[in-house]
Amino acid sequence: MDIDPEELIENARQVNDLPPEPEKPRSRLNATVAVTVAILATFMGICKVKDDNIVQAMQQAEADRIDHWAFYQARNMREELARSTLVQLELQAAVWPASPPASAVQAHQKAVDHYRALAEEQKVKKEEVRQQALNDQKTYDALNYRDDQFDLSDALLAIAIAMLAITALTQMWMLYAAALVPTVLGVVMGLAGLGGWALHPDAIVRLLS
Repeated sequence: MDIDPEELIENARQVNDLPPEPEKPRSRLNATVAVTVAILATFMGICKVKDDNIVQAMQQAEADRIDHWAFYQARNMREELARSTLVQLELQAAVWPASPPASAVQAHQKAVDHYRALAEEQKVKKEEVRQQALNDQKTYDALNYRDDQFDLSDALLAIAIAMLAITALTQMWMLYAAALVPTVLGVVMGLAGLGGWALHPDAIVRLLS
């Protein structure tokens, strides 16, 4: 029969009418780590939702940019075709006889005016589409700026949670204090992404990209 030391101690207390041994208080460090991790996990979840929406907007902006550049090329081809036809019509007029029929001159001039107007119209529309494509690129860059902020926040908070896990194992307050450094930086970057702040460590982004 195995002897349980704790049972012997408890029996001795009962025999001697001693009060039961009080439970050991929970570690304040563990409680602090648990609360910190819970707050960080909640914050990361909020940032994740916002970041996913930004990524979807980036994909839409990229698709719009591609479409608008395709429209630009189409408008450019139409303009070039209209101008080429216009040149041919003008060359035809140069080799006409001295006194061409009035009906032919009128029809020719009508065609010239049509293709000249068509070329100018395509030129204007081509420029409009080009501006739309450039605006799409600006939108994409602005969204990517915020996406980088959320990515840095996610990386820093992941490091912080890993350090907090080690803190719970080692029971070292100094390690908890060290974990607060990536915690604060990660929260700041997350808030920058949520609030649209102009905070973007370009050197780190270039290193990680």
